[in-house]
Amino acid sequence: MTDSTTEIVAPLTARDAGELLTLQRAAYASEAQIYRDPFLPALTQSLEELTSELRGPGLGLRSAGRLVGAVRWSVNGGIAHIGRLTVAPDLQGRGIGTRLLRDAEEASGADRFELFTGHLSEANIRLYEREGYAVDRREPLHAGVDLVYLVKSAAG
Repeated sequence: MTDSTTEIVAPLTARDAGELLTLQRAAYASEAQIYRDPFLPALTQSLEELTSELRGPGLGLRSAGRLVGAVRWSVNGGIAHIGRLTVAPDLQGRGIGTRLLRDAEEASGADRFELFTGHLSEANIRLYEREGYAVDRREPLHAGVDLVYLVKSAAG
């Protein structure tokens, strides 16, 4: 992981939008390569759309002042829908995603969690399964791409 003496996890705000958009685009570039699709929503989202989205709950992790990870979620009917778990490409594999996922679960106050990823995103699926998520369903997004939905109960 990064140097924990300079790490801060804090709520995301509209002030973070520009830096978050840069982080998001960098992190999702590898997903675009996996799916051979440069038009993934995380890559085409505008600054205005992202700023509006930041009215909802989200957390960012900063290391030495740099935004290196982020997660956003919404809660509906006791279910937290976790999305856009994003980690800087140069820091992936160091526990930042795991930490943010756990923090989002706790902060949401939900009884159940749901998230999704693409079927070819094997590292993402491994992370979620390590954290107790189980595949609930698979739905086609478009030709050649399925979304894998995973769920987890707060009770474990």
